[in-house]
Amino acid sequence: MEVTYYGHSCFALKVGGSSLLFDPFLTGNPLAADLRIEEIPADYLLLSHGHADHIGDAPGIAERTGALVVSSFEVAEWLLKRGVERVYAMNLGGKKEWPFGVVHYVVAHHSSSLPDGSYGGSAGGFVIRTSEETVYYSGDTALFGDMKLLGEIYHPITLAILPIGDTFTMGADDAIRAAELLGCRNVMGVHYDTFEGIRIDKGAAREAFSAAELNLYLLPIGGRLTVSQTGRFSEEK
Repeated sequence: MEVTYYGHSCFALKVGGSSLLFDPFLTGNPLAADLRIEEIPADYLLLSHGHADHIGDAPGIAERTGALVVSSFEVAEWLLKRGVERVYAMNLGGKKEWPFGVVHYVVAHHSSSLPDGSYGGSAGGFVIRTSEETVYYSGDTALFGDMKLLGEIYHPITLAILPIGDTFTMGADDAIRAAELLGCRNVMGVHYDTFEGIRIDKGAAREAFSAAELNLYLLPIGGRLTVSQTGRFSEEK
């Protein structure tokens, strides 16, 4: 399994021969200005909710790659009206199996509206279960107690991808508690540093996770995190 970070909450997960791209916000992200969007692959586009900093480049990438877009019913309908041809609408609690594994669209505690101000349905997160690994991406969320239930259902979770920027989502302290509830020792941080309101002290965040005996991965844009078949994590910057 390989994860590539593209900034903010955008990352790609390469599993089972498929490339899953999550929450593509690239054009509007000044920190991602050096990325070549036209070279980013995608077989599936998974959108956690409708905010512009999560679906910004989804229509263009979907058109270029022919990727299937997976999101809430409201986001899927909005994209259909804007010319995106391949969508799969889900709602909270729903599961769907594809060749790479099972996608479970799970609860997130966050708002969701679309870039034109229309209703975006419920915000969500995703659990991706393959034959070898399980990845939980919380989407934008506050800390909530049912993360413990997800940890019990999907034990062991290989990697939890959690927001740590505070202000609009969990901060690092709540993300530590989330990882403990999930029973997951390996966390990749997202949704930080893009804007003034979510800038963090990365050194302090790493120290806090280390003190809790958790591994925090803060990848540079374009950086990769690989999980070997033996469960070993390695970073490529």
